[in-house]
Amino acid sequence: MFPLVEFCLNNLTDDVLEIKKKLEADPEIDVLEYGCLGNCGICASGPYALVNGELITGDTAEELLKNIYKAIEETEVRF
Repeated sequence: MFPLVEFCLNNLTDDVLEIKKKLEADPEIDVLEYGCLGNCGICASGPYALVNGELITGDTAEELLKNIYKAIEETEVRF
């Protein structure tokens, strides 16, 4: 089972879109995009994604990517 990273369409700035593309290029990560993930307050304040249902944020898109990979690593250790 591959980790699942979910993005909100409303949060896809150019920087976050580049991160989404990088993750989509990894065949061992499933990436989905939704019109809304229901986290509007967080969505309005900065970059975020869900990793296996867990909310992951970052002050910048680059920090978000780092935190996504960290969350994936932590998830893999649990299995």
